[in-house]
Amino acid sequence: MASTTPAENGDAEKTTSENIYFTTNPPPAELEAYCAQAKAFIDSHARRDRKVALVTSGGTTVPLENQTVRFIDNFSAGTRGATSAEYLLRAGYAVIFLHRRFSLLPYSRHYSHSTNCFLDYLKEDDRGRVMVDEEFQSEMVQVLRQYTKAKENNLLLLLPFVTINEYLWELREIAKLMQPLGCKALFYLAAAVSDFFVPRDRMVEHKIQSSEEFAQSAATNGEGSKKPAAHTEGRSLIIDLDPVPKFLKQLVDSWSPEAMIVSFKLETDPAILTQKAKHALDKYSHHLVIGNLLSTRKWEVVFVSDSDDAKWIRVPRRRRTKSNSGQHDQVGLAAGMDDAVVDSDEDDLVPMEGEPPIEIESMIIPELSEMHETLISKARRGLRVR
Repeated sequence: MASTTPAENGDAEKTTSENIYFTTNPPPAELEAYCAQAKAFIDSHARRDRKVALVTSGGTTVPLENQTVRFIDNFSAGTRGATSAEYLLRAGYAVIFLHRRFSLLPYSRHYSHSTNCFLDYLKEDDRGRVMVDEEFQSEMVQVLRQYTKAKENNLLLLLPFVTINEYLWELREIAKLMQPLGCKALFYLAAAVSDFFVPRDRMVEHKIQSSEEFAQSAATNGEGSKKPAAHTEGRSLIIDLDPVPKFLKQLVDSWSPEAMIVSFKLETDPAILTQKAKHALDKYSHHLVIGNLLSTRKWEVVFVSDSDDAKWIRVPRRRRTKSNSGQHDQVGLAAGMDDAVVDSDEDDLVPMEGEPPIEIESMIIPELSEMHETLISKARRGLRVR
């Protein structure tokens, strides 16, 4: 396993909160096996001089007990990551898909994230065989062909996480394994990562009791130890979380310094979206921040990078995918526009015949791929790429 200790990384890293995190929070049991799979995958595509993208997807949990019953979760079904992975594969990348276990996966997302039960796509013929219903044949065969191509050519590696600790350990180790790819590595950090966590030394061992009769009466885990981060006081549950260290700077500076690194900024207030994206770019010195509003994330995003003014990517109103949480009147607000200016045709909600809805990821990835090719070209000419 390609793991290093703070001592091996040099004096400059010894006291950082990032490295303290890894010395005080143990690696997941599956880490060594996952790293072996990732190394074989990366080495295979490095020999072929192929670009490799690490896509992170889904939310991370924050366990409140060591034997976990209760946990805090982050909102994310993994739609952005799973969809983007498919378009990255189409664009010629090999993809390591670092995902929340049981969140959406590339290709199967078309049938697992649906109001229909998967069995509704199937029928039994007169010989007792299970068949795909005629109505879904055309669409399903296209998805199956893409999945089969990715699988047969070893272009997609699925690696799961659940907790914030699993995510951070896996991200660090895989990032270091991707170093030999140089500028041909791409990090597409679409996971919804927890901002707070319970340190191992402040986590209770057993389930926190909700009943006062069975709640732990001691204020600490033991003599001289810190008060548990999650504990009952009277009839209240008190949760005192620590901030998760900001690992993006470590990724940029040391884990995989030649890679192209893309992060996401999700906000609910349109007035601050672009400002927050620019702040993140300045703070971490990576290549691109993709900003999106919770209410319009499936229809518009903004690219914020060093080289250009903020660039909006927006799906035309008539081509927008359905969204139960989406608000059409919010489109354009973060750019200082309103929906009437973005698209004035109020009746243009339904695609014309033969004109299917557009997934915004199909617009994001070509733009991103072009930026990555520019970075690779500059790196090969010895030019500064960040």
